[in-house]
Amino acid sequence: MTEKDHADAETIFLISDSTGETAEYITSAALSQFSKAETFIVRRRYIRTEEQIEDVMKEAKPKHALLIFTFVSENLRMKMREAALNSGLLAVDVLGPLLTAMSHFFNRSPRSEPGRLHRIDTEYFSRVEAVQFAVKHDDGQNLHGVKNSDVVLVGPSRTAKTPLSIYLARFGIKVSNIPLVLNIPIPKVLDEIEQNRVIALIIDPHRLMEIRASRLKKMKQEGSDYADLNTIIQELNYVRKIYHQHPEWSVIDVTGRAVEEVATDVRALIRKFDLLS
Repeated sequence: MTEKDHADAETIFLISDSTGETAEYITSAALSQFSKAETFIVRRRYIRTEEQIEDVMKEAKPKHALLIFTFVSENLRMKMREAALNSGLLAVDVLGPLLTAMSHFFNRSPRSEPGRLHRIDTEYFSRVEAVQFAVKHDDGQNLHGVKNSDVVLVGPSRTAKTPLSIYLARFGIKVSNIPLVLNIPIPKVLDEIEQNRVIALIIDPHRLMEIRASRLKKMKQEGSDYADLNTIIQELNYVRKIYHQHPEWSVIDVTGRAVEEVATDVRALIRKFDLLS
């Protein structure tokens, strides 16, 4: 509904010291309970002074509007309630009661900083960049960029290298993962990077057989040597030989362990070797 055709509609002012999204979400949820309610929504964002509140009130009073406001500043909330009372308008303080209750609960005052919910900081960008890095360097892709990794995961197929990479990226850790394939030499880059950045994954052969068989069943490709126990044992012997040739690599057994558990071990190694500095 536009301003030109709202003459017969009720007006609601959404007033906020930031983007106003909180007030908008809550108002939308409440309005959904009123069928065919004709309303005209006026949004007044980044209201952070008493003078701005006075301007809003001058605009809202002739419209007999309902005021819904979200201020983190106690002074502005008080000013808003006082102005609404003097103008005879109905006002709803969305955040005030919750902030007061939490203040008592935590026994400390809130920060009263507008826009904290939507603040995008360096840490956020770091996580986004790490996820993009993990996707770009998944399963041996873009080997030329491996040198920019915080850590490199290596291991045979189906040892959870990809989910582990993505999970670690949530902490801003840049991870490459490279599969080790039976009788195929490892990429040269693995010998060129700092050796303590390489995390080598190993698993019980019977467990790996179960995981691969389940994978083949889902893909309707049963009968492949991919899940053959003897082949798997050969693969694991081959990767163990590689690991033995690279004593500075850290080896982690992932048998029967959740990604979160393995990630905890990897993060401990990252701290130990100070790999994020």
